[in-house]
Amino acid sequence: MPKFLSVLTLLAFVSPAAAAWQTATPAEAGLDPGRLAAMSAAILRGDFQKTTSVVLVRHGRIAYERYFDDGGAEARRNTRSATKTVTALLVGAAIDAKAIPGVDTPVMRYLGARGPFENPDPRKDAITIEDFLTMSSLLECDDSNSYSRGNEERMYLIEDWVKFALDLPIKGFAAWATPPAKAKYGRAWSYCTAGATALGAVVEQATNRKLADFAKAVLFDPLGIDAPEWQYSPLGLAQGGGGLGLRSRDLARLGQLILDKGTSQGRRVLSASWIAAMTTPHAETDSGAGYGYLIWLQDYTAGGRTWHAAVMNGSGGNKVLAFPELDLVAVITTTNFNGPGGHALSDKLVSDHILAAVSR
Repeated sequence: MPKFLSVLTLLAFVSPAAAAWQTATPAEAGLDPGRLAAMSAAILRGDFQKTTSVVLVRHGRIAYERYFDDGGAEARRNTRSATKTVTALLVGAAIDAKAIPGVDTPVMRYLGARGPFENPDPRKDAITIEDFLTMSSLLECDDSNSYSRGNEERMYLIEDWVKFALDLPIKGFAAWATPPAKAKYGRAWSYCTAGATALGAVVEQATNRKLADFAKAVLFDPLGIDAPEWQYSPLGLAQGGGGLGLRSRDLARLGQLILDKGTSQGRRVLSASWIAAMTTPHAETDSGAGYGYLIWLQDYTAGGRTWHAAVMNGSGGNKVLAFPELDLVAVITTTNFNGPGGHALSDKLVSDHILAAVSR
């Protein structure tokens, strides 16, 4: 048995399930009960359409938890691309276990045997794990552009999602586009689900374990997360790019893990160095926000102050936000997948209600 697999087996054995959440009243957690009541009323009124749950964790205790659908606390909610951050956590676990040497490792080391690939180019052979983590590989892949060959909707039409990604051509940069050499952090960012999907296959190949099994051993079991609902490709690859169903409290566990720099209730789950790398900006998004390793680095303003957050984002305005300066984790789930402005609505909920409720 490879050494790193024995380490993972031991980790799964000695890591007990997470204890139940401790709770606090909003006032005990430094949150204004009146403002939170106003938030609940606004959601029930329909001001934040299709919001299904909000969970707030302050100083490690749940201080607000409310469900606005029929699923309640046990429902596994599909939070779409928030799954990508889970994939980044699993890459970190594989690096911590020495199954992957580091983020500068070429992805072809693990996926090259799936070839030959279309559009051969030495620049494709040089694509690294970090390129996929930062949405900045040179593959022509842009989910926001329906004409892009790498648009995720095209990926779902074929069986082999990993080969789809690596078959893509190298992108070109028109005169009005910003090439990597002129981009902030030296990376040209474009949102690419196919890259995150391929990373799931990298983790599988590197660890010799199915992605869902690896996630259970090194992440979900230590956090007390059970019965996750994965989406799968036609060839049986767990979709690391989106669609994972988790309870809202499970999402809060992931946010708290990030906030606590890789520990959960005093137990080390991931290295602090990996969480620091994940939450450091490596690219700049189209909106000007920073982008770490499959996680958004956004600023929110409330009461004349600006607060920094590491954010797991999913379609429709699904969000898990970790605010280190406030020791606050906020979970928002929605089913506003096809409606306009889902992220803007959730961001307004954060600024106008959640952050406004922080009294100390």
